[in-house]
Amino acid sequence: MSERLTPGNRPLQIIDHDDPEVVRSAATEDYALHVAPFTWRSGRVSLLMAWYAFASAMFWLIVGATVALVVGTGDTLIGLGLSVLAYSVIGGLISRYAARTGVSSALFSRCLFGYLGSVIAPLVIGATALYYGVFEGSVIASVLHQYTGTGSIELWYFIVAAYSIPLVVGGVRKWLDKINGILLPFYYIGLIVVIVWAIARHGYSNDWLTAGPVADANLHAPGWFFAFTTYMGVWIMIPFTWDYARLARTADARYHRWLTFGPLFYILTLVVNAVVGIFLANTLVTNGPLSELSAVDGIVKLAGIFGVALVWISQTRINTANYYLASINAESFFARLLRIHLSRRVWVVVIGVGAFGLMLTNPISYLLKALQWQGVFVVAWIAIALVYLAFARRDGRAAEDFEFRPGRIPAFNAVGLVSWLVASAVGVTLAQAGGSFGATWSAPITFVLAAAMYAAGRFATGERHVVLRRPFDPRAEVDDPWEARVRCASCDRHYIAQEMDRNPATHDHAPICAECGSDDLAYLRASYAEARSGTVGRPDADLVATD
Repeated sequence: MSERLTPGNRPLQIIDHDDPEVVRSAATEDYALHVAPFTWRSGRVSLLMAWYAFASAMFWLIVGATVALVVGTGDTLIGLGLSVLAYSVIGGLISRYAARTGVSSALFSRCLFGYLGSVIAPLVIGATALYYGVFEGSVIASVLHQYTGTGSIELWYFIVAAYSIPLVVGGVRKWLDKINGILLPFYYIGLIVVIVWAIARHGYSNDWLTAGPVADANLHAPGWFFAFTTYMGVWIMIPFTWDYARLARTADARYHRWLTFGPLFYILTLVVNAVVGIFLANTLVTNGPLSELSAVDGIVKLAGIFGVALVWISQTRINTANYYLASINAESFFARLLRIHLSRRVWVVVIGVGAFGLMLTNPISYLLKALQWQGVFVVAWIAIALVYLAFARRDGRAAEDFEFRPGRIPAFNAVGLVSWLVASAVGVTLAQAGGSFGATWSAPITFVLAAAMYAAGRFATGERHVVLRRPFDPRAEVDDPWEARVRCASCDRHYIAQEMDRNPATHDHAPICAECGSDDLAYLRASYAEARSGTVGRPDADLVATD
């Protein structure tokens, strides 16, 4: 152990290896409330396997098939191509920045909306993940209930929620990569089996490739644009990308940009699934209008136990990701708002119980509307995040200099918060009351409005609402803030200096980690007072004493 001295301040107690207690906690926590150090990053294949859980949802088949019924196959494929391009470009930018900062989307949101203002972000992202988990879990339960013909649907809801919990207790690099790596090939094998079976039973025709809309509708835009904006409603994949990409190695940026979070993933997830969905919708006979339940019912009737296996694999894979993201965002939300600190294991159980409770309320009848509203908030979040990254690039600020520590950002970032809430309110109003015009235009209008408002605010105010200027930064007191582990005086654990701060509420400016700082009101008040006083003093580099 070594120490660096700063005049008048408590010496930093530094080690050059991971704290064993922190590592034990990280096995399930994945540094949800901290910066993920380079030693906790996942291998490229491991992260790819964990992330590709999102590639196998029945949801993607149904979205593609449903859009094709509205605008036809040709316009749907054009919209899909544009969506792959948009997702890949944004996902590539986001994943690279997330890996370089090592923070979750919840912690990143602090620089956009302020320390307290950002509490809405993990609520929206976590609730969206939970709702998708409920939706997909309901599909599994319905299929198992109908196929077995035993027990009540409530019993199957309970079984699905209960078996999902242990599948996500382990973190990304300890468990999720392994289970999803095992199940991934079976999903695609299952799709091939269903397609072959459908052709064998119903024959093959090229008509599905040239199918037009089933009814005339005024979409207030070309069909391909409607298809593109429909997939904008599922841009929740971008903040989801952030929460996985923070665990990527920076050296693997090119690999992840093209394969994990880029074109390969979105071609498989959006295009392949949509094409299969369109084909099956034009081949299988379903009970009633096309929906996720009617589609999987058709698959099960076609392929029997093999269809059940395909549905179980697809929905179980994506629900590992849904429950994981819901748990880490719940952990962040409740730790910030109510200062309730529970391990992620406990939050996984809470999420499972919550999912079961929501399943009992016939969720498919209302969750799609809730997801539509939350999708608007997500689109606005992405627009503001992209503008923030553009300003960071303009100012030459490296991702490694990103500021999220609670005592070095304002409680509320008025520019970001107002931009987000106003744009989201406009988008929700359009989606709810705008009819067919709102269905097509709510997402793009929200995106443009949020980006324009935030950009105008940043040009007008600079960084006043982004960072607080304070002295005594531990990042400047060590040789390498990503390698030096500094002991937190509050929790007695060592975290990398990148997330450490000095606590002006103590007489000797004791070191404090990001999680402890979030709970310490005295630290927050003293930090804001220190920033208001303008006593930044000499550059931090001049405050470091020689050993």
